[in-house]
Amino acid sequence: NVIILEEENPEFWRAQAKQTLQSVLDRKLNTKVAKNILFFLGDGMGITTYTAARILKGQLQNQSGEETVMTMDTFPYVGLAKTYSVDFQIADSAATATAYLCGVKTNLNTVGVNAAARNGICRTQKGNEVTSILKWAKDAGKSVGIVTTTRVQHATPAGSYAHSASRTWYSDADMPDSAIGEGCTDISSQLLKNVDIDVIIGGGRQYMTPRGTKDPEYPADFSSGGKRRDGRHLIQEWQNMKNGKAAHYAWNKTEFDAIDPETTDYLMALFEPGDLRYEAERDPSMDPSIIETTEKAIRILQKNPKGFFLLVESGRIDQAHHQGNAYLALHEAVAFDGAIARGLELTSEDDTLTIATADHSHPLTFNGFPFRGQSILGKSPLWGTDMLPYTTLMYGNGPGHKIVNGKRPDIRNVNTNSMEYIQLSAAPLDSTTHSGEDVVVLARGPMAHLFSGIQEQNYIAHALGYAACVGADLRHCQEHITPAVGRTSISPNGNGAAGGLATPISILLASLLAFRILM
Repeated sequence: NVIILEEENPEFWRAQAKQTLQSVLDRKLNTKVAKNILFFLGDGMGITTYTAARILKGQLQNQSGEETVMTMDTFPYVGLAKTYSVDFQIADSAATATAYLCGVKTNLNTVGVNAAARNGICRTQKGNEVTSILKWAKDAGKSVGIVTTTRVQHATPAGSYAHSASRTWYSDADMPDSAIGEGCTDISSQLLKNVDIDVIIGGGRQYMTPRGTKDPEYPADFSSGGKRRDGRHLIQEWQNMKNGKAAHYAWNKTEFDAIDPETTDYLMALFEPGDLRYEAERDPSMDPSIIETTEKAIRILQKNPKGFFLLVESGRIDQAHHQGNAYLALHEAVAFDGAIARGLELTSEDDTLTIATADHSHPLTFNGFPFRGQSILGKSPLWGTDMLPYTTLMYGNGPGHKIVNGKRPDIRNVNTNSMEYIQLSAAPLDSTTHSGEDVVVLARGPMAHLFSGIQEQNYIAHALGYAACVGADLRHCQEHITPAVGRTSISPNGNGAAGGLATPISILLASLLAFRILM
């Protein structure tokens, strides 16, 4: 093995470390105001998922895998975020989205509201709404968008625009009559009303159309049809709202590919009745990849000279983990890394702050003593004391619990690399839960150093707002006012920027100028 022979030489490791050290020493702080924010969110992408996806990415390229460098691995600033919610030690995607998008921690299953709101109780929602970094960016004149592999009403994207006492109020049909009577509205209707979102890409057609509306892709499937009870056709309403503007709606890849970003200001693309298909099962002729949707969104949004905010969610990493299926989860994470790479290609690190993080983790373990280069979806060469093999990836709980007559299943002749294989779990559950360890926060671009250290998850929104000068804290803009009237711009070390400290003469001139303006 060429890799192993090379690595037996200690100079290999010394030279590698020397090169890495020099790149860190050469790093310069970028203290500019972020014109654009690219926010990449891997739903359920805990540290174990991240590591395993790195190995899989390399192995898909016929490499050993462990030494593979993911696009995410190239981000220079790394921190950790604490993910607990106000009421639970282990959080869900709604509470966490509210934290990292709105800057406020809240309760489980609630989205876009503070912790005074109670899960599913409409009357507690009013007056407790909190706004997101997406809205702050829009209010500042930037273009904004959401891209997801789930339904666009799901917890993560909803955190950017909705306020709901229940994350599951996708359409009015999902709400109790009491909530409707008390004046609460469903998440789909809020998608159109709350914020003027320029780009909306994902799934969720069935929550936008009335009952009896056949789905264009699955007309014979009643369960895929419209769900709304109020008779509203929100897709048509969106089109009417954008009448006279450069706006397009698409539900398949052919329509999507035909849309020219250069002549499009608004895009709504809903590719499935619910969530999109897993990357491993996607039909490339019908549904674009997360790489393609990310690119289209950026090309539309970046025409705005004031910049943009884009949330890109790989939401089905989480859903595959809930199924106890590591194969699907890791392939989703690999595709997610590809979308991040495309985002970096299309933007400049000079003016674009790019974040990659997760909302929470899953109880996935990476265990045993697998040999170097062994399939990440394979079996440990070290067997259990029951003289049976086990996979190197397993779950703490979930549908993979298969103890029969006190024995684990014998998987010696089972292909654990298959798309259908469900990893063994320690405790039986229909759906794997989340887990509560900290998640990684990766950053590059203007003010990326703000994301170092171990922070509360809600800190992320505030740091983003500060870096881009959107929201309530505009100090960073004020620090970058040109020192034309004696004001000193702030350099990273806290001293004056090039040109030195303001001189007494310049201060006097500034005072006279200010006095003249007041007169």
